[in-house]
Amino acid sequence: MKNKWLIALAAVGIHICIGSVYAWSVLVKPIMAQMGFTLKQTTWTFSLAILFLGLSAGFLGDYVEKYGPRKSGLTSTCFFGLGMLGTALALHLHSLTLLYIFYGVIGGIGLGTGYITPVSTLVKYFPKNRGFATGLAIMGFGFASLIAGPVMQQLVARFGLVQNFIILGCVYMCIMASAALYLAPPPKEVVAAQQKADTLAVHPVRQYRAREALRTWQFGCLWWIFFTNITCGIALLAVASPMAQEVVHMSPVAAASMVGIIGLINGAGRIFWSTVSDYIGRRNVYIVFFSIEILAFYTLATTTTAFLFQALVLVIISCYGGGFSCMPAYLSDLFGTRELSAIHGKILTAWGLAGIAGPLLLSWIKETTGSYTTTLYFFAACFVLSLAIAIVLKWRTSLVTLKANNDIK
Repeated sequence: MKNKWLIALAAVGIHICIGSVYAWSVLVKPIMAQMGFTLKQTTWTFSLAILFLGLSAGFLGDYVEKYGPRKSGLTSTCFFGLGMLGTALALHLHSLTLLYIFYGVIGGIGLGTGYITPVSTLVKYFPKNRGFATGLAIMGFGFASLIAGPVMQQLVARFGLVQNFIILGCVYMCIMASAALYLAPPPKEVVAAQQKADTLAVHPVRQYRAREALRTWQFGCLWWIFFTNITCGIALLAVASPMAQEVVHMSPVAAASMVGIIGLINGAGRIFWSTVSDYIGRRNVYIVFFSIEILAFYTLATTTTAFLFQALVLVIISCYGGGFSCMPAYLSDLFGTRELSAIHGKILTAWGLAGIAGPLLLSWIKETTGSYTTTLYFFAACFVLSLAIAIVLKWRTSLVTLKANNDIK
């Protein structure tokens, strides 16, 4: 029998490797300086990777269910490793097109497959603590930039851009392959315990197929609130440093320090909120998220003090990270674990689209109005709608649970 904590370690290992995509900003200036690319061209590489993360997770979720975590983990290793090594080739040839293909498309496919593979596997090993399990795996994705950022800076300074991607590509492939080879479905007794836990879920016993889940109104609601949370959060992440310098006149050094703390809170928020969700329920935790974010974005639009600005940003980012880690457990509560990888993959298409929509929306409103205020008010309004949807989800699914329990009696 596989040790569930070693399974968790393998899951974290994969996510720390692919989560290094969040450290892309460290490479922006070196790439612009050495390759002659513009800021827009360089940052579009990151957006393209996030887009293909979402798209590949949506389309390859069924692949993960069919072939299991080991083969899908190795598939992710091959795509992500090829993406890193191909990026080295693209930079060596000074080819923007190859950079988009290898890092954005091929690497993005590795990201999507690698993201859903360990999450769905780990949930099945912790049937009574699904929130904690998903938070444990996804925490690695949030913390990755804290590790990868400084490492990339040192490698670029010592060996150069091309060698940086070659070294990291080889290291990541070794770690991800080792982790993938250890991943395996849980034994029968764990599955039995999981089925018992499912009798207490929102839809007792019912195990949905992916195509059935997609036809439900609950899935549509979850897709929207997931999209909203990521769009607003990733937009704030994209401009946290320049916004801090412009709005509350923080120094570049202080703003950079805040960005480092954001990476820490992003990871910590994932494990914290997902663990909390095991106690208060996923339905309630999303209501808490949106209530906090409405107040935080509204207050952020008018704040002029650096301390309050930083506190609000960090609170928002904790909810942003928590939204990621609580979603797989919420999906398993609603639709069971029968095809959780496929269902989770489908909802991650919201991440791919939000990665494009968030920064573009923020920059367009900023250029149109000349300030961040209107954008922040708009984001607060988006969360009002999401809060209403979350409340309806809680109310309607509570009625379903009550009816199901009466039927069981």
